[in-house]
Amino acid sequence: MHDEAPPAPLRVGLIGGGPWASSVHVPGLADHPGTTLSAIWTRRPEVARELAEANGAVACADVDELFDAVDAVALAVPPAIQSELGVRAAKAGKHLILEKPIAADVAGAQRLADAVTESGVVALVVLTLRYSLQTQEWLSGLAQEGDWSGGNVRWLSGALLGDTYGASAWRHEQGALADIGPHAFDLIDAALGRITRVLSAHQGANDLWHVLLEHTGGATSTVSMSLRLPVQPTVVEFAVYGEHGFRCLGRRPGSASESYTAMLDDFAAMIASGTSTHPCDVHRGLHLQRLLAEAHAAAARS
Repeated sequence: MHDEAPPAPLRVGLIGGGPWASSVHVPGLADHPGTTLSAIWTRRPEVARELAEANGAVACADVDELFDAVDAVALAVPPAIQSELGVRAAKAGKHLILEKPIAADVAGAQRLADAVTESGVVALVVLTLRYSLQTQEWLSGLAQEGDWSGGNVRWLSGALLGDTYGASAWRHEQGALADIGPHAFDLIDAALGRITRVLSAHQGANDLWHVLLEHTGGATSTVSMSLRLPVQPTVVEFAVYGEHGFRCLGRRPGSASESYTAMLDDFAAMIASGTSTHPCDVHRGLHLQRLLAEAHAAAARS
């Protein structure tokens, strides 16, 4: 009797070559035992060639060439482009690693979710905080105790004042709500119960957002966030409170790579087992996209 050989690593193609793609996606895909970084395409051919040569991948001339060479596609591009290319990749039968927000608007997110469902592919969203062991332990403890009345989130950063994301046009255009709003809404939703309504929202100076949320079961929470405040180090804090007291979760520096690896663990396992549902799948991305739209609408009314 012979042991079965382990499955071959997934061939993953990366679309995008910006700071996040090169610092998180590239090393994560190249180093994970379940994946191989096989192909890269960016709108700047010289960037794709440089990344490909350094990581044993192929630089593709267009996305169709990349689709033909891989089993899965990781997208690290602006939201509007992601939803368009994600639909094409799903229809080509490629599994997807998606950034947040998954689209520029609810209609684009719905088209992407529908394409994923119809194609039966796996699609996970890179909600980095949710994949960390620290977060999972915190959420597990909250679930065991239960009966939380409310919560709050503070995410205050000067990321758009620095050089790393200073050239990111979509981040400057859409700001904190689109960039860190999905992380904030996702985790407080997981902590207190599904967010059912945006009660109010206000966008002030320095793109400082204050959002009041209602959760299933009656809990409420507030989210304060900005990417244009000269705060160092960045403040990331999630807290809930109720009859069991106060429970706070902070963000550990340098955990993005660990979270990405944990996401790839789930991604590869889902594909191997034929599972398509996950707490951070494309339908979660659609839920978060709807919340972003509600917050914009509420701010416009305030």
